[in-house]
Amino acid sequence: MVAVLREIKEREPGAEIRFWCDRKFGASARQVIHNFDTTILVQTVTSGKLRRYHHLTVWQQLLKFRTIVLPNIIDGCKVVVGFFESFARLIVWRPDVVFAKGGFVCLPIGLAAHVLHIPLVIHDSDAHPGLTNRILSRWATKIGTGAPLKFYSYPVNKTQYVGVPVRTEFTPFSDSKRSEIKQALGLNAERPLVVVTGGGLGAARLNMAVASTLKELLTKTSVILISGEAQYDEMRALTPSDDPTYQLHAFVSNGMAEMLGAADVVVARAGATTILELAALAKPTILVPNGYLTGGHQLKNAAVYAEDGAVSVIDELDLEKNPELLVDEVFNLLADPDRMKKMGKAFHGFARPYAAGDMAEMILSTIR
Repeated sequence: MVAVLREIKEREPGAEIRFWCDRKFGASARQVIHNFDTTILVQTVTSGKLRRYHHLTVWQQLLKFRTIVLPNIIDGCKVVVGFFESFARLIVWRPDVVFAKGGFVCLPIGLAAHVLHIPLVIHDSDAHPGLTNRILSRWATKIGTGAPLKFYSYPVNKTQYVGVPVRTEFTPFSDSKRSEIKQALGLNAERPLVVVTGGGLGAARLNMAVASTLKELLTKTSVILISGEAQYDEMRALTPSDDPTYQLHAFVSNGMAEMLGAADVVVARAGATTILELAALAKPTILVPNGYLTGGHQLKNAAVYAEDGAVSVIDELDLEKNPELLVDEVFNLLADPDRMKKMGKAFHGFARPYAAGDMAEMILSTIR
């Protein structure tokens, strides 16, 4: 998102931008957005999600009243509240265009924009179209996609494959630059670095797999674990605080490109933005997709890149049963530099360096 905002600001310096997000992401969004531009107003909108789990049948989900049905009812009410919040704000502000990135918080905002006849531009990062974007696409003026159009059923006349916008600092790093960053991070420049990240909110199963195998990983590598705020205290208690080869971070709002760029191997979830940032870095990557998410979209994201040998994939349920799978795959990669080089090259082939500019132009051309 910041990559697109930067491009808009470069093209239209006087543009007034406001960033709206779900309450859960409010704190981290303010850090990220204000690192870019402190003048951008960040506000939260009440919203909720529809829980539909890829590994359960419809009847199994209906039987889970307390854990699925009731929360869905509550969150449905939140969407209604969020619609009226968005409606009121849009009437007061009356922007020229609304850009929706596809998260569930975009549904009430996008619906309010439609009712008020405000042009709507959406971007779908995932190879599997999400429910929010499928709903909003019927009223969208323009649609940008993160993967080739064959993965989507959107109207061709208003859809363009732009890729996933990433910031310009996500670009391949030289060996000397990687060593320099490792030293700046306080790590041994000669020791392989593994960076593990579960995204902005972290990933509990991935964190626990690292915690249970960390001693073995540290025999050959340095490790940086970005745990997410929710599990930071737990990971702090489970992992060493005085080992010079290990670092724990709750969240990285500034310098993420450098940290990932310095890594020899990255272990990550299969969110679309994370994947394309790592592709832009040409980084040997192990993906652990979340198989529980709606429609299995992370599984489908990972499969797109695994087919071309661009990434290695570990099944989350297998990892939970046997955390040693993570150690084995990390060490296997580090022992095979040729494979790492081929993976990085294949992965970089998916990078779309002009995605942010193309998306910004779609937004601005809608206003024009």
